[in-house]
Amino acid sequence: MGFSHLFQEMVAKPGEFVVSWVVLVTLVVMSVGSWYYTVVNFLKNSVVRARAERVIRTFWDTPNPAEAIRLMEEQPKKEPFSKIALEAAQAALHHQRSEGSRLAESLSRSEFIDRALRQAVTRESARLESGQTWLATSGSTAPFVGLLGTVWGIYGALIRIGATGQASIDAVAGPVGEALIMTALGLFVAIPAVIAFNAFVRVNSQTNARFDAFAHDLHDFFATGARVGDAVAKR
Repeated sequence: MGFSHLFQEMVAKPGEFVVSWVVLVTLVVMSVGSWYYTVVNFLKNSVVRARAERVIRTFWDTPNPAEAIRLMEEQPKKEPFSKIALEAAQAALHHQRSEGSRLAESLSRSEFIDRALRQAVTRESARLESGQTWLATSGSTAPFVGLLGTVWGIYGALIRIGATGQASIDAVAGPVGEALIMTALGLFVAIPAVIAFNAFVRVNSQTNARFDAFAHDLHDFFATGARVGDAVAKR
């Protein structure tokens, strides 16, 4: 008695194991999706963290703002820090071109740049969190999906045992043990998903903190022409 025997019975008698099939397919889909998002997010976060310091340093070490913006435009399409810098530069340029218009009258340069930076940080943070909902859902519901398969399997096993009239431990242990496999499968799906979710939450919070710090410096630079740190260092 084991998973192979249970699977053979499910294949031989699909009508009697409809719920088991639904549970098994659901757990397989959850597992595949969870591992997919785990690998994708791991690679994405690794690339972002590896490039972050170089991109930030490139922007601040370039003496000419126009050259710094050009270097940001040359960064990969999905590199978030360069996109935040470009949003700030475009907002500052747009506000400068709109001097004397209603835009300049309703929003100051500082406010306009701040709004653009908030939108950029929110957008890049959302991109980092792609797949988090799937991981959280799989981690929280997979055990219950597996438990549903177990309960239904035990119910069917007891019906079959009652029909045969055999109630010995040998007759009960096998079918009930097979039914418990569904709970084990649910845990097998849930545990990696929960671990991955918690790990990505921690990593994303650190990256979001760097987004905020970089955006703050960008706001000072494009709104006043100098970083707060640079101004303090000159005193």
